[in-house]
Amino acid sequence: MDRPRNAQWGSPRGSCTMAPTPIHVPPLPDEHFRLLVDAVQDYAIFMLDPQGHVVSWNQGAQKIKGYAADEVIGRHFSLFYPPEVAAAGWPQEELRRATRDGRYEEENWRVRKDGSRFWALVVITAMRDADGRLRGFAKVTRDLSERRRQEEALRRSEESFRLLVEGVKDYAIYMLDAQGFVRSWNAAAASIKGYAASEALGRHVSMFYTRQDVDARVPEAELARAVAQGRAEVEGWRVRKDGSSFWAHAILNPLYDEHGQLRGYAKVTRDMTERRRLEELERSSRRMSEFLAMLAHELRNPLAPIRNAVSIMQLEALDMQRLRTCRDIIDRQLSHLTHLVDDLLDVGRIATGKIALKKAPMDLIEAVMRSVEAARPEFDARRQHLQLELPDEPVPLVGDTTRISQVVQNLLNNAAKFTPSEGQVTLRVRTDGRTAVIDVIDTGAGIAPDLAERMFDLFVQGHAAGTGSESGLGIGLTLARSLVEMHGGIISVHSDGPGRGSHFTVRLPLGPAEPEAGAPSSETLAGHGAHTRVLVVDDNQDSADSMAAVMELLGQETRVAYSGQQALAIAREWHPDAVLLDLTMPQSDGFEVLQALRALSGGHELYVAAMTGYAQDHDWRRTLQAGFDEHLPKPVDMDTLQRVLHDIERHRRQRQSGHPLR
Repeated sequence: MDRPRNAQWGSPRGSCTMAPTPIHVPPLPDEHFRLLVDAVQDYAIFMLDPQGHVVSWNQGAQKIKGYAADEVIGRHFSLFYPPEVAAAGWPQEELRRATRDGRYEEENWRVRKDGSRFWALVVITAMRDADGRLRGFAKVTRDLSERRRQEEALRRSEESFRLLVEGVKDYAIYMLDAQGFVRSWNAAAASIKGYAASEALGRHVSMFYTRQDVDARVPEAELARAVAQGRAEVEGWRVRKDGSSFWAHAILNPLYDEHGQLRGYAKVTRDMTERRRLEELERSSRRMSEFLAMLAHELRNPLAPIRNAVSIMQLEALDMQRLRTCRDIIDRQLSHLTHLVDDLLDVGRIATGKIALKKAPMDLIEAVMRSVEAARPEFDARRQHLQLELPDEPVPLVGDTTRISQVVQNLLNNAAKFTPSEGQVTLRVRTDGRTAVIDVIDTGAGIAPDLAERMFDLFVQGHAAGTGSESGLGIGLTLARSLVEMHGGIISVHSDGPGRGSHFTVRLPLGPAEPEAGAPSSETLAGHGAHTRVLVVDDNQDSADSMAAVMELLGQETRVAYSGQQALAIAREWHPDAVLLDLTMPQSDGFEVLQALRALSGGHELYVAAMTGYAQDHDWRRTLQAGFDEHLPKPVDMDTLQRVLHDIERHRRQRQSGHPLR
């Protein structure tokens, strides 16, 4: 008869097709053998008559099946089978097969006395006498429930792992055999590499490599390295099914069996194309920042003597009106060029996230007035009217005064640039609830509606046609937006269209009012700085000579050195109160000269200011950490020089006497 179809059942194990091997029953029972069988605890060993009734029962049978001997002897062995199996006649079929083949073995479910089921290994052996007549059956049953639970747990674990691997979306996870042929393929592998499982299975892993790598036998080398080192981690270009390339990060692990034989490899691949693009972008941005810093340095160096020459012209009494006009033109254009260099550097810092605000309680009105003073020459030169509408009371913020002033100055310069001669620009400061509002309104060229949203993008110059003569880098508004947003504010622009002016609005959160202390007046600075010995050190002779001339016009006693060695010689003989020291000089740079000056003075009482074309935040930190008292980016304007002279005089008065340079 056929075996009942039931998914829960096991399958026959080792069903014999060979000729029956009869077991001859001895005429007399072996008492020792009977005692041995009865004592077995882990196996149910019992006898059946030819019809399948139980005729013997050992202790193992009672332990496994739950029946005592007097409860089961004489009953048909089908009571140990699930009801549906017994009803299908499977117990009789097992006896028929054992009779035919001499032995029958299977794993299947059996039932205990209490109704619980257990997974059993069953062996039924036909027993015949010397004449070959069937005398009954020997049946041995073992409870394999624990083994089945372990196998089922392992199966579920393997299935869970398979589902986990299959569910991973960002990593191609697949197996290779020992020769490198694909043996498994998850959904992410299909997504990343473009091959369906049916297209990848059985093919060599080299199909994912570039032609150059295949020719160089890179795939085989990676497999060999994984075996030699226990793991291989690589990055490189890989090829999709459609021929496109992607940058891959792959980890390859060799797999061994229990005998230590290599069975294959587990490979995990991730598409890192976007990360590589961002890294390359970051490297490009870093190179750009380095370029901008060098550009600024190279631009500042020639600006320095020009600024110094203008300062001399401003300090000297000039009789000719035309000469004074030329002086003022140079001054304005120099300020404009210096402002462009600073903006260019700041945009580079913001792009790389390296700009830092120095926030403190401040008065917005003070920052605005600084901007007005800086932008005033531009308005005067264009004969434009700048109207101020400022509140009488301070407007408190927590922010960086210099950066807020920079924002307002950029907006004012932008308004002046695109407003015609005799036009008007209004600068208004007001409060709206807990917000400070700055309005810059011009009557100039206006902005086309389709360009208004892009006005704050880098390098965009979107004013109306007819103003093409007004050039610029297109970075001032970008910088203004970035600085405003870093303060938690918003900047916006509105224009009714070309020829109808523009209205820029900055909104900043208000804060407690603790304005910074104002700097001393120019007159006070000049007075305090009188009769100070200042040594100017710069290998650029124009820069050094012009700075020395400015110092002398400000009432200082000045000497000049064009190298580090010359500076040390003068300092040893002349004993200056302060040194204005260029950082980039041949033979010995400013940092080396600083250390030598400190050693000469026997301490740190000498005031030394660094003069340099480098003006990024890390440049300031480096000079101050090296021991400089001040960092002066070139070109140095008059206000900064007077502040430095004030600091030099205060430093000179505070230091102890009796420590001349030797």
